[in-house]
Amino acid sequence: MREVFQFALLTLTSIFFLVDPFAVIPLFLAVTSDSSVAERKRVALRATFTCAIILCAFALAGSLIFKLFGITLPAFKIAGGIILLQIGVDMLQAKQSGQRSTPEETEEGTAKEDASIIPLGMPMLAGPGAISTVMVLIGESHTMWRRGVVYAAILVTSFAAYLVLAGAGRVRRYMGETGIRILMRLMGLLLVALAVQFIANGLIDFGLLKVPIAQ
Repeated sequence: MREVFQFALLTLTSIFFLVDPFAVIPLFLAVTSDSSVAERKRVALRATFTCAIILCAFALAGSLIFKLFGITLPAFKIAGGIILLQIGVDMLQAKQSGQRSTPEETEEGTAKEDASIIPLGMPMLAGPGAISTVMVLIGESHTMWRRGVVYAAILVTSFAAYLVLAGAGRVRRYMGETGIRILMRLMGLLLVALAVQFIANGLIDFGLLKVPIAQ
């Protein structure tokens, strides 16, 4: 049970911090500024449903993608770690990562009638960091229960993201800009640590780094 709990906690926090619905609140409020409460909930539902579908699809197709392009899991761990490191550093500075969306994409999203799928669902929620993390986690899951935990974490994260976005106005008023930025920095710190661990695991798998011996 301890192993299940540790893996579930690592998986859920990793995916949630990368989806990071709190960082999407400003854009979500901008694209739904003229919408009713009911319409905001529908946009939030479509965006988070898109996020869940995309992450589950990449989890399912992860091994096929690796085989198709001849990519090894250790190489993908290192590549994913570098992406996470960039996102984490940006979050430590409390700014929107370019990995998630560019200013041009954000501007285009605010001008669209329906931005729930693009850019809210992808790449704002299901961005490169979340996708690569899901693929690494599923690649390391050699048992059915581990795979089940990954899919469950995706669904729980998507549901939590829906709750955050559906109540985006209240969340922003309650936390304020300062509170959201503090939370973003804390998430960024954990993402940097996760990124370093991904890179270290990849180097260990390649035999370029020795596993530290516990004292």
